Amino acid sequence: MIKVTVCGAAGRMGSRIIALSKDYPEIKLVGAVESKDNSRLGDDAGVVAGIGELGIKIVDDIEKVIDNTDIAVNFTNPEATIEHLKIVKKHKKSIVIGTTGFDNEQISLVQKASKEIPIVLSPNMSIGVNLLFKILKDVAKVLGDDYDVEIIEAHHRMKKDAPSGTAIKMAKVIAEALGRNFDEVAVYARKGIIGERTKKEIGIQTVRAGDIVGEHTVIFGGLGERIEITHKASSRDTFARGALKAVLWLYGKPAGLYDMGDVLGIK
Repeated sequence: MIKVTVCGAAGRMGSRIIALSKDYPEIKLVGAVESKDNSRLGDDAGVVAGIGELGIKIVDDIEKVIDNTDIAVNFTNPEATIEHLKIVKKHKKSIVIGTTGFDNEQISLVQKASKEIPIVLSPNMSIGVNLLFKILKDVAKVLGDDYDVEIIEAHHRMKKDAPSGTAIKMAKVIAEALGRNFDEVAVYARKGIIGERTKKEIGIQTVRAGDIVGEHTVIFGGLGERIEITHKASSRDTFARGALKAVLWLYGKPAGLYDMGDVLGIK
């Protein structure tokens, strides 16, 4: 039995992970964590997730539940994730991270921690999106520099980071396949007299509206034709089930930094 603590337990993703964990007999929920100012502290995690009482209260500190935890699942914010990671590392546990919006320094801290503990880090836990990462790499290599690349992502109005971690990952996959430096070619907004589009730039555009779960379209625009590859998520359950698959895969693994490509065996 894999004992799991969910950080961000009252959030959109955390509550779905808790609700769906009951479908996985190998997984036992043992802890639920939220921020110190969350209104659901002290509530039963199962009630918050809409599946009835589980006898697990939401607490404000992962230290309170870490000893009985094998793997922490973290969907919070970058700052909280790094604090949770420090505690997980101190106790030599494992962690699945679905948080997005990390800066380079925070990513470096995750990489450093992975030398001591097993970590799955992925901006998107969807099976479809991770298959798309592989497809985009292959498509970019074939099309080369003759096709302009644009990425459009859309999410709900409450999402705090932009562009999405998934869109950035897509752009990085394509940039690597084309032999480009992502930091040099990424373009996040256009306004005014900007001149002709440069041949090697990769545009990443953001939409925030309503309750959109997550949509990503990659456009490869050539002369006389264009290829559009789109993924649309209609439910957060696809991400939650991906996170739970990551838990099953990560259990017992050696220290290292893994992603959903490793989990799904498609790297």
